[in-house]
Amino acid sequence: MKKFMDETFLLSTDTAVTLYNTFAKDMPIIDYHCHLSPKEIFENKTFNNITEAWLYGDHYKWRALRTNGVDEELITGGASDYEKFLAWAKTVPMTIGNPLYQWTHLELQRFFDVHDILNEKSAPEIWEKVNNKLTGPGFGARDLIKMSKVEVVCTTDDPTDSLEYHIKLRDDSDFDVKVLPSFRPDKGLEINQDGYVQWVEKLGEVSEKQISSYDDFLSALQSRIEFFHSLGGRVSDHALNTMMYEEATKEEAAEIFLKGLSGEKVTLEEEKKYKSYTLVFLGKQYARLYWVMQYHIHALRNNNTKMFNQLGPDTGFDSINDGQMAKPLSQLLDALAREDALPKTILYSLNPKDNYVIGSLIGNFQGGAPGKIQFGTAWWFNDQKDGMLEQMKALANLGLFSRFVGMLTDSRSFLSYTRHEYFRRLVCDLIGGWVENGEVPNDMELLGDIVQGICYQNAKEYFQF
Repeated sequence: MKKFMDETFLLSTDTAVTLYNTFAKDMPIIDYHCHLSPKEIFENKTFNNITEAWLYGDHYKWRALRTNGVDEELITGGASDYEKFLAWAKTVPMTIGNPLYQWTHLELQRFFDVHDILNEKSAPEIWEKVNNKLTGPGFGARDLIKMSKVEVVCTTDDPTDSLEYHIKLRDDSDFDVKVLPSFRPDKGLEINQDGYVQWVEKLGEVSEKQISSYDDFLSALQSRIEFFHSLGGRVSDHALNTMMYEEATKEEAAEIFLKGLSGEKVTLEEEKKYKSYTLVFLGKQYARLYWVMQYHIHALRNNNTKMFNQLGPDTGFDSINDGQMAKPLSQLLDALAREDALPKTILYSLNPKDNYVIGSLIGNFQGGAPGKIQFGTAWWFNDQKDGMLEQMKALANLGLFSRFVGMLTDSRSFLSYTRHEYFRRLVCDLIGGWVENGEVPNDMELLGDIVQGICYQNAKEYFQF
């Protein structure tokens, strides 16, 4: 019997242990998609206690707490941070089988050298141990990033953001980690959503353009892309919760835009045309500037209306969407490829049933760069052992696993960088199993290059930050 989360955690063969310790363990991190705050990075935010660093804003943990019957007062309410920590400590033993159990202890081990098992009995002592370190020197936001060997952080930013803190970070010679903006124009695509008209008005203000036509709108988006680019932005991101595509002329899109701008609801067919034409326009801009385009597909968001009205979005009430994806996604990529305007693209689906759809689809549009179209790493609800392995095996079966750009953090927590270790251990275990089974040769030079590529080098070459 192996010890709980020892040095061989998730590594089931001798080859896997060798691959991890020799090639993966010490590689730097390129975090090309996350939700960290550039303001908190610039200010080197410090934390009063582990609850603030661990539980504030972490909807993964909030869902587990609610499932364990914990009152909302102890989750997002006015209870003290210690009371919230105790609620989490009581819940942790119930999370066995959920990645939260292993992530919790991995973070305790790696950042605070605490190897005790967190539960109701151990909670008071762990609270003291962790807080003594966390509130001391060397545990601010920047320190945690540096401790994790991160080279690049790509935050998620609305086109209307001022990027004030990205500018400050760019000019700060005391911090050598690149903190770059990512362009997330979702609010400009959701023409039927509340707040669309106000968002367009704000876009006009920040781009210093009077937006009264679709041409004005596209010009404003282009100007913001170029502003992001001037600050090192090289990545866009789109939440395409329902995949849709419908061929449209610019004139049709312009008419639909004016209808939406007037506050009138547009039909589903009109929405498809508006989104399709706008996405193609944006894709062309990304290709022109050699950006990477990311599509996050099939999230079903804000399902609990009562709790959405109480707490807002991203509070633990999202789930996996279904529906048609293959044909409209293919049509969208093809519309760009027909004009030689398809940028490097990473495709993610929250629904694991789509693994083989994406794994096969990316092969239709390759060429021009190694791994130009990527099957993105297991995302959100799939960000766990089985989900990661299934995504990697689908990619390996259908494409080139060796060209995979690997893991991202997709988190609001500065302690989440241990997920890269979790991912890297699984990469090494997968390849190590192939070796032990005689499915690939025991060629450490070849395999070491592949492991280091997936962990770091492929992303470095792909994004060119």
